[in-house]
Amino acid sequence: MWPFYCLKVGFFMSNDEHWMQHALKLAEYAEQNGEVPVGAVIVQNDKLIAEGWNQPISSHDATAHAEIVALRKAGDTLSNYRLPDTTLYVTLEPCVMCIGALIHARVSRVVYAATEPKTGAVESAFKLCESDRHNHRIEIVGGVLAQQSSELLKRFFKRRRDDKKQLKIDNNKA
Repeated sequence: MWPFYCLKVGFFMSNDEHWMQHALKLAEYAEQNGEVPVGAVIVQNDKLIAEGWNQPISSHDATAHAEIVALRKAGDTLSNYRLPDTTLYVTLEPCVMCIGALIHARVSRVVYAATEPKTGAVESAFKLCESDRHNHRIEIVGGVLAQQSSELLKRFFKRRRDDKKQLKIDNNKA
């Protein structure tokens, strides 16, 4: 089973919920700005280094996922693209692009809330953590405040579907 570049563990630390709450607030901010509600924070030595929220729609940048935005800010903050001894907290299981960036940045630990059945790259759609092709290993913790994150996402997508239905009805009346 070893070596994996990601190691999924089944427990979380007490401050994981604190930092995930912060990420959830950023996800709510993303939602208020018309983005899919995903938030991320990067912490080192229990200190906030950077934060991000989904911004691909508003920034016209397909790579502006919450994780990538936070990685870019953390790199600027630490004046280094390598981020050893850091933990990234994110409200949704990272996608392939984000896991790749986290590996290259040498993030030590990733804690995520909800799984992403369609594009999750840790355990859902892909299991990139089971590859032995990288020399960097990330400790993974999943499911921290998963219900809150999942409910936020479900509400967002339900509202989006309802809005599209209403628009269709309105267009048919015109």
